[in-house]
Amino acid sequence: MHLPSLQDIEDSAQVVYRAFAATPQYAWPLLTQKLGTTCWLKHENHTPVGAFKIRGGLTYFDQLARSKALPSEVISATRGNHGQSIGWAARDHGVRCTIIVPHGNSVEKNAAMRALGATLIEHGTDFQESREYAIALAQQRGAHMVPSFHRDLLRGVSTYWWELFKAVPQLDVVYVPIGQGSGACSAIVAKRALGHRVHIVGVVSAHATTYADSLAAGRVVEAPVTTQLADGMACRVADAEALQILQGEIDHIVQVTDADVAQAMRDLFACTHNVAEGAGAAAFAAAMKERHTLKGLTVGLTLCGGNVDSEVFARVLSET
Repeated sequence: MHLPSLQDIEDSAQVVYRAFAATPQYAWPLLTQKLGTTCWLKHENHTPVGAFKIRGGLTYFDQLARSKALPSEVISATRGNHGQSIGWAARDHGVRCTIIVPHGNSVEKNAAMRALGATLIEHGTDFQESREYAIALAQQRGAHMVPSFHRDLLRGVSTYWWELFKAVPQLDVVYVPIGQGSGACSAIVAKRALGHRVHIVGVVSAHATTYADSLAAGRVVEAPVTTQLADGMACRVADAEALQILQGEIDHIVQVTDADVAQAMRDLFACTHNVAEGAGAAAFAAAMKERHTLKGLTVGLTLCGGNVDSEVFARVLSET
């Protein structure tokens, strides 16, 4: 894949900023105190859909419009945030949108997608089954299948790393959750485009290890998904294109358990009073696991999403 250039990112930022302003990043004192070193948190939970994914949806549809290839209907699969991104952009462009989610998906993410005008279909027991059904349904209907990983999604998602790396050029290391790979690959894109020296550490759920296993093996390795909390990282099969970009660019991988993620959700709320969903807390969970190696470094973290069901968040906060 030909990766987006600095010019691509800068052009994409103008598309993104028609919908919302650059999100903030703060060096929260309590987070810095807890981690034991300077810690910057990028607030992608402050976008209009509460997650970074909207950036990719905006640029994906902008590229379709520029090439005069807007379809009458799009179909995609999601655990929630990608679906909100596609729903938002489809609505802006007057395109019908059907989203496939697995059974038992987040109630509140489902509600948010429906509020954007998307038609939801529940199918499958996990994201991979939903994805395979979405591909088949798109072929059957002659609709446009929007993947979870694509260069035109990277164009938009890269803008948030571009914002962070420009705002905090002294960053030594960033921790990036990996779901289907757009967030981590976009960090690589922005790093290359800006010539930044930052080290990029990937974070996966210990209960969804396809990317950890695939990077170790040098090929796509399917792995079971058992996470109950980090649905944004609940992928069973790594994307081959994403894997190719990550290989050799990710410094190392940290695996975090649901218990690690739950503690990070509590810490982020106590220290910043921001709500983090499971995947949104994973970066801080990973940094805390490695805090003894981070002394004296400037660390960048992403709160990449805050879309956690109220009932789930209440339960996490009540645990000790």
